[in-house]
Amino acid sequence: MEEKKFDFNSIVGFVLIFGILLFMLWQNKPTPEEIAAEEQAKQAQIAAEKQQKVEKDTFVTKAEDYSNTTALDSLKLEALKNRLGAFAYASTLPSATDTETLVETDLFQLKFSNKGGYLSEVKLKKFVTSDSVPIYIIKDGNANFNISFSTTDNRNLNTKDLYFEPTITQNGENTVVSMKLKVSESKFLEYRYELKPNDYMFAFNVRSQGLSDVINSSQQVNLDWNIKTYRHAKSISYENRYTELLFEYEGGKDDYLGQQDFTDDTAEDVTWVANKQHFFTSILLADQPFKEGLFTSKNLVQDEDIDTVFTKAFTTKLPLALQGGELNRNMDLYYGPSDYKILNAYDRNLDEILPLGWGIFGWINRYLFIPLFAFLGSFMPYGIAIVVMTVLIKLCLSFVQYKQFLSQAKLKIIKPELDAIREKYKDNKLKVQQETMALQSKAGASPLSGCLPALIQLPVFYALFQFFPSAFDIRQKSFLWADDLSSYDTIANLPFKIPFYGDHVSLFPILASIAIFFYMKMTTGQQMASQPTQEGMPDMAKMMKYMIYFSPIMMLFFFNNYASGLSLYYFISNLISIGIMLVIKNFILDEDKIHARIQVSKAKPKKESKFQKKMKEMMEQAEQQQKKQGKR
Repeated sequence: MEEKKFDFNSIVGFVLIFGILLFMLWQNKPTPEEIAAEEQAKQAQIAAEKQQKVEKDTFVTKAEDYSNTTALDSLKLEALKNRLGAFAYASTLPSATDTETLVETDLFQLKFSNKGGYLSEVKLKKFVTSDSVPIYIIKDGNANFNISFSTTDNRNLNTKDLYFEPTITQNGENTVVSMKLKVSESKFLEYRYELKPNDYMFAFNVRSQGLSDVINSSQQVNLDWNIKTYRHAKSISYENRYTELLFEYEGGKDDYLGQQDFTDDTAEDVTWVANKQHFFTSILLADQPFKEGLFTSKNLVQDEDIDTVFTKAFTTKLPLALQGGELNRNMDLYYGPSDYKILNAYDRNLDEILPLGWGIFGWINRYLFIPLFAFLGSFMPYGIAIVVMTVLIKLCLSFVQYKQFLSQAKLKIIKPELDAIREKYKDNKLKVQQETMALQSKAGASPLSGCLPALIQLPVFYALFQFFPSAFDIRQKSFLWADDLSSYDTIANLPFKIPFYGDHVSLFPILASIAIFFYMKMTTGQQMASQPTQEGMPDMAKMMKYMIYFSPIMMLFFFNNYASGLSLYYFISNLISIGIMLVIKNFILDEDKIHARIQVSKAKPKKESKFQKKMKEMMEQAEQQQKKQGKR
C-alpha cells in the first residue's frame, strides 16, 4: 500500500494561486470616484424599486375602486331605469343636482330649480313688506308646478321629481331660460321662459319633442299648480280678506272661491287662473282654454293673534291635451302687483281680479274714480289726493243732499197739518192715509222725495268702499300720522286685545265716527222733527235715536283694522256733508218762503198722475169695504 506524503509543490501552488487572486483583487479595486458612482447607482436602484412598488400598489387600488364604482353605477343606473324608465337618462347628466339658475331683470330676481324645472324663487325687486323685507311670491318651497303623466311602460311620473337641464340665451332684449327634461339629446320635455325687460308677464311654453312613444297618450296628463301665499301686510285679517283664487272660464266669465275655511269649484274652458294676494298676484294664462279646471282654497289663518307666515293655500289642476302624442302649450305667467293700470293694460280681462264691485259699482270705479284718482295722484301726495277727490265727489252730490234736506224741511213745515188730520180721522186709518197722501202731494213733500236722493248716493258709497282697498297706489304712502294709507294707522298699541276691535288704536276711524255722529245728529234730528208718528207703526223716532249712537260705534270697531285711506275718506266726506247742511239750512233754505210756496201749491188744482189716481181709487174702495164691514 502506497503511503501518502506531504506534497510541498502542491502547497506552493496553492499559495501562488492564492497570491495571484489577492493581486488580482487588489489590482481591480475601484477608485473612490467609482465607489461613489456605485453607491449613487445603488441608491437610485433602491428608489426606483420603491417607486415601482408604490405605483403597483396604486394601480391595484385604482383598479379595485374602478371595479367597485362601475358596479355601483351599474346598480344605480339599473335602479333608475326600473323607477324612471326612459327618463333615467336625465338623472345621469351633470345637471342632475339640486342646484338653481339665477336670472335677474329690472323687475325680478328669479331662481329656476334643476329639480322640477320650475321657479323656486320669485322676488319683486321694487317692493318691500310692511317690515321692509323684500317681497317674495315664491320662496322656500311654498309653491310647486308639476306635470303628472303615465309612460308607455306603465310608470306614473311627476316632473317635480325629475331633473331638468338649464340653458340661458338671448332673443334680442329678451332673456330665454330653457329647462329640458331629457330622454336623450334629441328627445325631451321643455319648459321655456322668455323674460321681457320691464314686464311682469313673461311667456311660458311647455312642449315635448320625440316623446310620442314615451308618454302614454291614453292616460290623462295633468298640470298641478299649487301655492301657499305669504303674508305681506301689517293686518293679517285685512290682507286675508282680499286674498282669494279667481279664474276666467267659458269665454270671459269670471268667478272666485270665496273666504271660507275650505272651498272648491270646477269650471270648463278655463283661460286664466289667479292666486291673488291683497296687493300682489300670480297668474297663469293660456292661449287656448283648458278643457276644465279644478280649484281649491284653504284658509291657513286659524288664529289672528299668532304671527302667521301664510294666509291661504291654493291648488289648481288643469288637463293638458296631447297633439300627435306630444305636448305643445303656449301660456304666460304673471308675477307682480295687483295694480289696475298694469293688469288692465294687458287687455285680457285681468282687471276682474280686483274686487271693484259688480255692475254699476264696478263701472263707477273703472270709469270715474280710478282715472280721477290717478290724475290727482300724478301731481300731488296721495293723502291730499284723497281729500281733493272727496271734496269733488261731495260737491257733485250736493244737489242730492239739497233735495233730501228740502224734502225734510217741507215735511217739518206741514207736520202740524198732518197731526191735525190724524186727530180728525183717528178712528179711520184709511182716511188718515188718504188725506195725508193728498196733503203731501199738494205740498210736494212726499217722503219718497227724500229717499230717492239718498238712494242715488248708495252706488257711489259702495263703489268707494270697494275702491280704496283695491287702490295699489296708496300702498305704503304716508299722510299725517298714518305711515301707510293702505293699512290701519296706529296712535297707540294696547297691552291687550279687544274683541272685534284689535290691539291698537287708530285715529282716523275715531275721527270718522265723531263726524258720523254729528252728521246723523243733524239729519236724524231733522227727520224725527218732520216724521209723524203713526198708530200701529214702530216708533221711528226711537229707532233713529238708537242709530245715532249705534252707527258711529259700529264704524269705530269695523274700520279700526281697515285701510286708513278709507277712514280718511269717510271723515272728510262727513265733515263736508255737515258743512253743506249748515250752508243749505242757514243760507239757502228759507222755511217761511217754503211755507208760502206750499200754500200756493195747495191752492192750485193739482193734476193727478195715473199712479195717484189708481192709489186713490184703491183707497176709496178699501174705505167703502170697511164701511160695509162696519154695518155688518
